[in-house]
Amino acid sequence: MKDFLKYVLATLVAIVLAGIVFIIIGIVSIVGMFASSDSETKVWDNSIFELKLDGNIVERYKDSPFDQIFGEDYSTYGLDDILSSIKKAKENEKIKGIYLESSLLASSSFATNEEIRRALLDFKESGKFIVAYADQYTQGTYYIASVADKVISNPQGSLSWHGLASEPVFYKELLDKLGVQMQVFKVGTYKSAVEPFTSTQMSDANREQVSVFINDIWEKMIQEISESRNIPVDSLNAYADKLMDLVPAEEYLKCGMVDTLIYKSDVSNYLKQLTGTPEDENLNTLLLEDMINVKRSVPKDKSGNALAVYYAYGEIDPNGGLASTGSDNIDSKKVAKDLAKLSKDKDIKAIVLRVNSPGGSAYGSEQIWNEVQKIKGKKPIIVSMGDYAASGGYYISCAADTIVAEATTLTGSIGIFGMFPDASNLLTNKLGIHFDVVKSNKMSDFGALSRPLNEEEKAVMQNYINHGYATFIKRCADGRHMTPEAVEKIAEGRVWTGERAKDLGLVDVIGGLDTAIDIAAKAAGIENYSVLNYPAKENVLSSLINTEKDRMVKDKLQNELGEYFTKFQFLRNLRNTDPIQARLPFDLNIK
Repeated sequence: MKDFLKYVLATLVAIVLAGIVFIIIGIVSIVGMFASSDSETKVWDNSIFELKLDGNIVERYKDSPFDQIFGEDYSTYGLDDILSSIKKAKENEKIKGIYLESSLLASSSFATNEEIRRALLDFKESGKFIVAYADQYTQGTYYIASVADKVISNPQGSLSWHGLASEPVFYKELLDKLGVQMQVFKVGTYKSAVEPFTSTQMSDANREQVSVFINDIWEKMIQEISESRNIPVDSLNAYADKLMDLVPAEEYLKCGMVDTLIYKSDVSNYLKQLTGTPEDENLNTLLLEDMINVKRSVPKDKSGNALAVYYAYGEIDPNGGLASTGSDNIDSKKVAKDLAKLSKDKDIKAIVLRVNSPGGSAYGSEQIWNEVQKIKGKKPIIVSMGDYAASGGYYISCAADTIVAEATTLTGSIGIFGMFPDASNLLTNKLGIHFDVVKSNKMSDFGALSRPLNEEEKAVMQNYINHGYATFIKRCADGRHMTPEAVEKIAEGRVWTGERAKDLGLVDVIGGLDTAIDIAAKAAGIENYSVLNYPAKENVLSSLINTEKDRMVKDKLQNELGEYFTKFQFLRNLRNTDPIQARLPFDLNIK
């Protein structure tokens, strides 16, 4: 018995010691990853920046240790990292070119593609090469790749080329079968965000606006591809009408859309020739995660002047003003507080507000607008619009000194709506659940799911929406130095591309973030300055402790659901969503 207890005790001690050892090894490994993620990357002679376009592209992204540990089969990249890495590759003499490898880019809108493409065109001014390769080009990745000196396709590859389409999803009949009716209040003929819940097809007004901006975006794409590839616009349209997705790769060569057909395994030999690398040696390649830690080849600014770029992206208060997890949504309280701090910081000479938002809570939008207009009297504030800056996204932008947008940015949508579900048919007639109420006043149970709103309640609600719309119009009129009547003519909830918005006076300049930064510096009267990005990215340890699990789930869902991810997000947040919304349609997808 003594021997038995001795062996059991020894085993337990061994297990505990082994556990301690593994914990120490784990901590050392994680600390090592933290250290390596921030260490400077050494650039060797004749290097190539290998820029992969696959997975998702978001405004900003922080690497996760879980990406390294679990090796997920999807990738998420920050647009800010891509643009800065292209700029560093241009400046670094040891980097001879960019190898652009395209795959299935699950989440990247046209304005994002436009900004990457323009950065690549700027890179070409250095005289360095760009080579593009793909097994499967999407229309978006081909648009980007068309700037390359050499566009390569796999001999058995495909090139998606068929034009653009928008296919909204309508839930009205599903809600009818469930016994749920959405009670809608809105202002704006073109405010189509409510249509999926009230109709089975697009309204004439919505069809009109979608047709206009889809064709605007398509014309922009094919015009730029035509210039880069020397293919007539009429020919590009004719190829799209033929559905190039399903033709042999030889057809892409005949049409001039690609320059050669090479298997991926042979592309490295071509790159070795361009860099003078011997065949028996490996190419010196730098991935995006390497380029992030490459130091810029420019002298450090010592002026003490700083420009702040504040990133506001995602939906505005999607949880009804509750604190949001992660950094993929706009928390109006946090943004307003941060902007107030930057306004008081004497070292910050100007602010660029980077907006990439389809809108959201009208109340949250008003709070951010208030801080923006306060800043105007103290220092320059310039807005740079990304993929979307519409409805609430435009609301928070309209007070800026200057608004910069991409030609394909979707903006405007100046309108407001509200929705209350009436689930009385589902709850009482279908499920047999009955309700009773005792109340002190006649509207004490306003908004109850167990009954529809009465006429008096509907009138109160519509008046509230009308007041919100009038406020929105006034904010835009004051910010854009227009009359309310002039704004109303281009409002009505209508979505415009950045190019058309400029013609209408809603946007000042067509360009990207760099353009906005240049304008901010000139407005502040400074030539030398540092650019500081806000809010500060979480370090890896904080991210790991706080929201890493949620972010991993979100990234995976976005990768799997693709265009349906925004619908999923809306349904997930429906319970806490502010009933008064200034935002784009929930399922605005162009493909």
